[in-house]
Amino acid sequence: MGLSVALNTARGSLLANGTQTDVVSRNVAGTSDPSYSRKVASLVTTDGPVRVVVDRAGNTALFDRMIGSTSELAGRTVVLGGLSTLEQTVGDTDAGRSVAAKVGALNVALGNAANQPSDINLAKGAVAAAKDLAQALNQATTKTQGVRATADIEIDNAVKTINDLLAQFDKANQAVLSGTARGGDISDALDNRDKILAKLSQELGVSTVVRANNDMAIYADNGSPLYERGARSVTFEPIAGYGPGTVGNAVFIDGVRVTGKGSLMPLQAGRIVGQMTVRDEIAVTYQGQLDAIARGAITAFSETDRTSAAGTALAGLLTYAGGPALPALGAVGLAGTIRVNAAADPERGGNPFTLRDGGMNAGTQYQYNPANAASFSDHLRALQAAVRADQAFPAASELPTATSLLTAAESSVSWLEATRKAASVQVDNEAAFLSSASTALSNATGVNRDDEVATMLQLEKSYAASAKLIATVNAMLQSLLDAVR
Repeated sequence: MGLSVALNTARGSLLANGTQTDVVSRNVAGTSDPSYSRKVASLVTTDGPVRVVVDRAGNTALFDRMIGSTSELAGRTVVLGGLSTLEQTVGDTDAGRSVAAKVGALNVALGNAANQPSDINLAKGAVAAAKDLAQALNQATTKTQGVRATADIEIDNAVKTINDLLAQFDKANQAVLSGTARGGDISDALDNRDKILAKLSQELGVSTVVRANNDMAIYADNGSPLYERGARSVTFEPIAGYGPGTVGNAVFIDGVRVTGKGSLMPLQAGRIVGQMTVRDEIAVTYQGQLDAIARGAITAFSETDRTSAAGTALAGLLTYAGGPALPALGAVGLAGTIRVNAAADPERGGNPFTLRDGGMNAGTQYQYNPANAASFSDHLRALQAAVRADQAFPAASELPTATSLLTAAESSVSWLEATRKAASVQVDNEAAFLSSASTALSNATGVNRDDEVATMLQLEKSYAASAKLIATVNAMLQSLLDAVR
């Protein structure tokens, strides 16, 4: 081997050693970064000098499983959060703040008033219990519609986040393409692209396809293209305020509807799907239950024309914005407007004994105790029986279609708690699955500090050998020059 050849070999070794040392340093620095993939510096020998090719450890199957689980967990977590907020309308069952507890308290107050029908304070107590029930339904409606409005805002935020991430992905993808074209180190660019994908998967389910020159296309889990040589437009029109019966808008990708019942291929996972489920399904069903209970209460306390066998029934102790006519089965928004009839409310100048005697509606035909007998309790006991009697409830409310007001209110509490518990189990299961997928991906692509330290020690030895070779060649050249002189 000539001295010049030996010198060039040692020089190439030092350059390769420097690149390998830089890669090890990058790996050590990325140890605590979950989005960092281990870099591998491989020596390639050709006809020319040795060169270093930097690749990164990757596992497409594990990464796809991880982002899929991320989407599922994000959506289920949102659903659980919405249910937990709705559960605040129930609170601690021992505290008696739920609608079911208020119905039970009203039933007890009616029994007390029926036992002593001449006691004005007991009559006031029954009216007050009815007012508590109405207020509980009003507050539950406000909370429910607040949950829907919050979900709508979060959907809008998710859409903005998606569009921003797609713009970031476009820059990252272009960096990968340009790096691939010039044969440079694209490992960090690939990490950045995967990091953006992981964030995007929290908002909606995604899948990817890698094409020539490491170009990547992104598709939503329903098949809609999100990025294909350019970002696609994701749009959503938020609604300023929500009330019972308000229908929220859908999300569109490239003008195609991808959420809601009107979508041919709706999205399947991610925060958007979770918020849509809360806004358009869970909260709507719960509002339907509240409205059905409100209708049941208005119906149970209605007054009937006493002069006709088929007498017209009108709202009595409890009425609503459309009173005094009784609301139809499935009427929307009743829980938000139900209130105690002013004719029985002493705080508004009413007489609480009208609960005993009837006559909250104009005309003597609605009076049950025209003689004003102090011991008259028949109507109070009839009202108490009406609370326990079966009546119709809409099937869409997921309450029993034929049951009592008290049982319907209890069924609503049970439905909410059972749905929340099921959502909690799903979150726990998906969190465990994501943890398993993330651990497997980390084991396959993450950095082991001990391995990197061992590699660094090997590089130090290689560096020392190359340096010694250069020193030897230098001494030999010096000896040759001395001999020439």
